[in-house]
Amino acid sequence: MPGDKSISHRAVLFAALARGTTGVRNCNAGADVRSSIHALRMLGVAVEGDAPSVRVEGALELSDPRSAVDCGNSGTSMRLLMGMLAGRVNAELDGDASLRRRPMERVATPLRAMGADVECAAGGLPPVRIARNDEPLHGIRVELPIDSAQVKTALLLAGLRASGETTVLGAGVSRDHSELMLRAMGADIAVDAGGVRIRPSQLRALDEYEVPGDLSAAAYFVAAATCSPGSRISIRDTGINPTRAHVLDVLRDMGAHIGIRALRERHGEPSADIEVVSASPLRGVELDPARIPNVIDDIPLLCAVAASATGTFVVRGAAELRLKESDRITSTVALLRAFGVAVAELPDGISVRGGRPLRPPERIDTGGDHRIGMTAAVLAAAARAPIIIDDADCITTSYPGFDGAWRAALARES
Repeated sequence: MPGDKSISHRAVLFAALARGTTGVRNCNAGADVRSSIHALRMLGVAVEGDAPSVRVEGALELSDPRSAVDCGNSGTSMRLLMGMLAGRVNAELDGDASLRRRPMERVATPLRAMGADVECAAGGLPPVRIARNDEPLHGIRVELPIDSAQVKTALLLAGLRASGETTVLGAGVSRDHSELMLRAMGADIAVDAGGVRIRPSQLRALDEYEVPGDLSAAAYFVAAATCSPGSRISIRDTGINPTRAHVLDVLRDMGAHIGIRALRERHGEPSADIEVVSASPLRGVELDPARIPNVIDDIPLLCAVAASATGTFVVRGAAELRLKESDRITSTVALLRAFGVAVAELPDGISVRGGRPLRPPERIDTGGDHRIGMTAAVLAAAARAPIIIDDADCITTSYPGFDGAWRAALARES
C-alpha cells in the first residue's frame, strides 16, 4: 500500500517544527500530501526530494508566504496548518472549489480563544486569513463539539508554542497519530480517558521516519476480497493503529475473514500484514453511532460490502459525511442505486438492504470524490463485471497508482 496519508501529513508538518532534519520514507505521494509539502516550501522550510522519500529540515522560524498557500483539495493540510501557523506568520490559506465548501470555523473558534488572529470567509469557509501576534498564544481547555482528529491536532500544534497548558477534550476516541508522533519527537504531552494535554515544547527530529502502509487504502482490497468468492489476498506492512482499525472490526462483525500477521511497531505506530479470505454469507449490521468518528471515511466502502450481505446495514449519526469532498451520503446512495442496490438516504446516514444480485452500470462518475471512485471499483469486483469510472483522476488524491495495483490484485491465472 502507499504510505498512510494521515501519518504522512503529520510527518512532514511536524518535522518542519523540529530541531534537526527528518527523513520521511514511504511518504504518501498523493496530491493531498503534496499540498502539505508545497505549503512548507512556501513558508521557507527546506524540503528535499519528492514523495515517497523526502527530507525536511526543521525551521525554528517560518516565513510569511508571498502569496496565498494553495491547499488544493486537502482539508487536512488546511486545518493542521491553521494550528501550526496561528500567531506565527501572516498567511492566507486557500484551496479548490471543493475545499472552499468545507467548514474551517470549527478550528478558527478555539484558536481565537487561544489569542490567535484568524478569520474565515463568510459561513466559516475558506479562504482563511492568519495574522502574526505580538504576544504568544495562551493555553486553553476546550471540549470539541464534534470529535475530530484534525481539529485536535491543530490545537495541539498551537499549544506547542502557547503559554501554559492546552487541553483538548473530545466526545470519543479519534485517531491518535498526532499524539504518538509528538511524543516520539519529545513533546510534553499526556493522554488519558478525558483527553489530551500538551505544554510548550521544542520538538526534535526523528532522523528517519518510515510511514506504514495506508489502512484506508488497504480497506478497498480487503472489501473486494471479502465480497469475491474464491478470493485470497495478503496486504503487507499496513498500519493497524487501533484508532484506525475499526473498519476491520466492522467488516469482521459482518462476517469477513481477516487475519493479522507479522506485527511490528515504529515510533509507537503498529503495522502488520493483513490476510483476507472471501467470506459467505455476509450479514448487515447497525453501526453504533459512537463508532462513526473512527470509520467516517470508510462508510461508502462498508455500504458497498453491505450490498453483498443479507439483511440491512444501517448508518446513523454520520451527518459529517455531507461535508466531505462530496456529500458522501447522497453520492454513496447514488452509486449504490446505479448498481441496483436497495438503499435509502437518511438525514444523517444510509440504510442498505443487501442480498440482491448486483446490476452494474456501464459507467459511473466519481463527482471528483476519490473514495466514491474506489468504492465503485469494489462494487465492480463484487459483481465480477467491468465498468468505466469517469473522472477517476481524483483517486490520485490519496492513492497514486491505484489502477495498476487494482489490476494486479484482481489478476487471475488463465
